[in-house]
Amino acid sequence: MNLKKLFLLIFGLILITAGVLAYNFYGKIYKPNTTKEGFLYIPTNSNFEDVENLIRPFLKRVKPFVWVATKKNYTNTIKPGKYHISEGLNNNQLVNLLRSGKQTVVKLSFNNQDTFEKLAGRIAEQIEADSISLLNALTNASFITEAGFNKNTAIGMYIPNTYEFYWNTSAEEFRNKMLNEYHKFWNTSRLKKAKNLNLSENEVIILASIVQKETASVSERPMVARLYLNRLKDKWPLQADPTIIFALKRKLGNDVVIKRVLTKDLQIDSPYNTYINSGLPPGPIAMPDISAINAVLNPAIHEYYYMCASITTIGKHEFAKTLAQHNKNALKYQLWLTKQGVNR
Repeated sequence: MNLKKLFLLIFGLILITAGVLAYNFYGKIYKPNTTKEGFLYIPTNSNFEDVENLIRPFLKRVKPFVWVATKKNYTNTIKPGKYHISEGLNNNQLVNLLRSGKQTVVKLSFNNQDTFEKLAGRIAEQIEADSISLLNALTNASFITEAGFNKNTAIGMYIPNTYEFYWNTSAEEFRNKMLNEYHKFWNTSRLKKAKNLNLSENEVIILASIVQKETASVSERPMVARLYLNRLKDKWPLQADPTIIFALKRKLGNDVVIKRVLTKDLQIDSPYNTYINSGLPPGPIAMPDISAINAVLNPAIHEYYYMCASITTIGKHEFAKTLAQHNKNALKYQLWLTKQGVNR
């Protein structure tokens, strides 16, 4: 073999080798490698080994991903969070996504949780923070005081709704953002309406919690709100059965089911007993939703002072201006309860 042929052979082998290497490099970087769509959750303080184990179910080949991640220094820049993984991503796209920290936002929601324990449990289902850390943050005495609440009113800071959070939000970050959301909720218009009713923000929340528990009918809530406002204005006791139920649950246990308030219950020794204590109770008896709060701020116009659950329109109430008419409505309701076998 002459020198020229040898040179051409060597040169050809070099080109083939270079081509193979280039193809391999290209495949490692740009060949689609994710096999399914889903969400990848990377906990706080994870290392690259943790990420590698978590991402395995999404990958056709793990080693090329590790190679690209190492070359792009992702192994030293892990960013926790919730990431949406699309099917057919190549390793370059995948590593760029994880390096960027561009998480998928969590649409966090909660409704009428009536204790901080329940609220913490509900939130822990949606973000990384666990229920214990959340409960500790929510009940932190210093935070509650600095935010302008006390242990009885603090739960009123959390307005049931849907909010945007990152999955790796800490318990303290959640709590602090909810305080900001509370201040946003109490805009100039709502503050003016509360002032016109001679109520503070906390007092509106407390009354709204009673309205919330009194009726599940959103359309009826402005009627109920006005009735209680009429009583407050004329310095009548509220005589709200939901506050009696709340007091009984605090005494007997929150899981106790009470479908009927008995005459003897009205004497329970509790600051939440609105039959023997005038004015509003010391704190919300539930976490009122926006419809209940707005019902208090935008009450119906009427002169009713009494109401009783209706037996003709279940879930709503019969309203009355006089005690005589109310007693007739109440008797019908009590007889109906007895007929239904509801004794407690």
